[in-house]
Amino acid sequence: MAKNRVEGRPGRPGVVKQARGGPGRGFYLGLAVIAIAGVGLLAWQASKPKQVVSEIDTTLPKMESQGHLIGSPTAKLEVIEFADFECPGCGQFATLTEPDIRTRLINTGLIRMRFVDYPLPIHKNTWHAHRAAWCAGDQGKFWEMHDAIFANQDIWNGEATGDPDKALLGVAKGVGVDESKYQQCIDTKKFQGQIQANLADAEKRGIDRTPSFIIGTKKISGGLPYDEFKKAVDTELASMAAAPTPALPAAKKP
Repeated sequence: MAKNRVEGRPGRPGVVKQARGGPGRGFYLGLAVIAIAGVGLLAWQASKPKQVVSEIDTTLPKMESQGHLIGSPTAKLEVIEFADFECPGCGQFATLTEPDIRTRLINTGLIRMRFVDYPLPIHKNTWHAHRAAWCAGDQGKFWEMHDAIFANQDIWNGEATGDPDKALLGVAKGVGVDESKYQQCIDTKKFQGQIQANLADAEKRGIDRTPSFIIGTKKISGGLPYDEFKKAVDTELASMAAAPTPALPAAKKP
């Protein structure tokens, strides 16, 4: 979800008369700029979204058929990400944090990750991007398209174009899809129902912000830098290791 942007708006400084032998007008203007910048920084810090951690509803069935999975199916822990392709915070996570996660946690077999669609109504081109990712995935290129869509948010998002399908076709060509098959998939909205089902399932789980993550029994709303992501993973793995092993049923007597 796009973060609220708080910008410091400098007021018009009063006229400062220069006294003989004292600081000049530039000195006082400099102080004013520093003060305004400080106020703006404090306002931004106070207003930026905070991460929220809560327990998941363990009575809901596991999300074993939704979204797309990356990593070994035998990894100890599955992390679920709920994301919107047009969300700036999701783009930041995908381009800055996720490469480290793949190298250090996924490629080493420690975790696997499941991407689940959560297109937000405030983003007018996001459904086009989610359909594009699924249509590339229909040709075995979901994750290549996932990465390319996030890396090129600036050319297809709602502020950049009124024809996102055309821009996304260029992105799809770049990852090597069969153009005719891809275009047919887009034209028929082949995966619209699946994306809608993913969204509905996410809402049942109380997801209301992107990106959000389920790591073990915890739901974390808000973007995570790598160190915090790794800490959450380590905490869950330690909890799993400490859990008692279920007792085997006693052997029946002959």
